[in-house]
Amino acid sequence: MHPAPLYIVGLGPGDPSLLTPQAADALRASEVIVGYTKYVELVSEDILKDREIIATGMMGEMERCAKAIESALSGKATAVVCSGDPGIYAMAGLIYELVEEMDAYLPVHVITGVPALSAAAALLGAPLMHDFASISLSDLLTPWKVIEKRLKNAFDADFVVVLYNPRSKKRDWQLEKALELAREYRTGSTPVGLVRQAYRPEQAVAVAPLETFNSAQVDMLSIVIIGNSTTKIFRGHMVTPRGYMDKYR
Repeated sequence: MHPAPLYIVGLGPGDPSLLTPQAADALRASEVIVGYTKYVELVSEDILKDREIIATGMMGEMERCAKAIESALSGKATAVVCSGDPGIYAMAGLIYELVEEMDAYLPVHVITGVPALSAAAALLGAPLMHDFASISLSDLLTPWKVIEKRLKNAFDADFVVVLYNPRSKKRDWQLEKALELAREYRTGSTPVGLVRQAYRPEQAVAVAPLETFNSAQVDMLSIVIIGNSTTKIFRGHMVTPRGYMDKYR
């Protein structure tokens, strides 16, 4: 039995219009679709129809990735679905690690998707026009001391800072600590953008100054973007100038 392709597919933010044609083709080429239950639900019924579904709940990453590899090794074209882009805080890295550990030989294809930070930035305006750092506040896999050091260095270097996994029911203090660090390096008027459930029915978008930003409104389905020293609010939109106006005017 020859191994079949294993696709690691980025679904984008969740709206069908933001699923790339390449991603849709990979899903249709697959006999088996594997993923976190809520992400599998983002796939349209016409694609899921007549396909084997392997879905697991939160914290089931190792199990479902191993099952996806086994499925592809058995000769079934298989797709692992991820929210956003599969190579950004998702499953692509773990798949490669497990394939290496298992000494398996099969074609693995990473299918890019619209990442959460790009979706959030588009809804906010243009906050990522200059250098930025993306930092996850989840300390489930990374020690908080490491996260804190990265935050301090990013703020000190005047990066726009994108916060992934900013808050959950069990992790309810990390975001406020990150905001405290931001206040050490940023003025109170620095814009902070919040996007919840980008391009989904429950979407919410807001921009507020750092000094009044309310962290209680943030949850696990949110992206928070903290501006740098030049970020401004233009007519409700968060914009970080690239420098064109200063150079050419």
